[in-house]
Amino acid sequence: MAADGNMADADTQSDQVSSSDLSSSSLKDSTMSALQLVYWREPKKSAVAFGVSLLVLFAVATLSVISVVSYLLLASLCVTITFRVYKSVIQAVQKSDEGHPFKSLLDRDVSVSSESFHQLSEKFLVYLNSFIRQSRRLLLVEDLVDSVKLAGVMWVMTYIGAVFNGITILILADIIFFTTPLVYQKKKVLRACTQIDRFIELVQTRMEETLQKLQDRLPGAVKRTKVE
Repeated sequence: MAADGNMADADTQSDQVSSSDLSSSSLKDSTMSALQLVYWREPKKSAVAFGVSLLVLFAVATLSVISVVSYLLLASLCVTITFRVYKSVIQAVQKSDEGHPFKSLLDRDVSVSSESFHQLSEKFLVYLNSFIRQSRRLLLVEDLVDSVKLAGVMWVMTYIGAVFNGITILILADIIFFTTPLVYQKKKVLRACTQIDRFIELVQTRMEETLQKLQDRLPGAVKRTKVE
């Protein structure tokens, strides 16, 4: 009985370890997909994400959040309902039995596992506790220099807030978030191309110098023939 209990505990622990590994791998996959969007590894997806994020931020800057969410859901429903009706008509005309057009998406598991939720909540608690400790330390002037620095930053932020609002800062952050890695990569490519061009010019110069030295060592008649 004790052995069976130990085996059951071991199986439970192994299941927990495997589930935690799966949740951590899913987090890594989501992080990698986000990095691929930022670094424009797939230009179409990155362009769509950049355009949609900018459109939503500009819409929030112009309209209320409730209106933006309502318009987005309404547009999505118009697209999906139209596509569903279109596929139903096509299936009725062609007398085919393809089923629901969004069946693959409906069958996909989109539920958040408890392990992933616990991992995210634990990370959030770590950041929240760190923020509370730092806020208490700065506001209660544990270190005078750090508190004065915070006061200076907040004073600068009052001027920034007078010029920009939160949505404008988010729009600028979104533009920087999507354009900076692309510009950096292009500059790296240009630098690499410049270095390659310099290397090619150096090789050509060395070859011309070597040929000139060989030509200078040739006899006079042969040299005149080469020149002619």
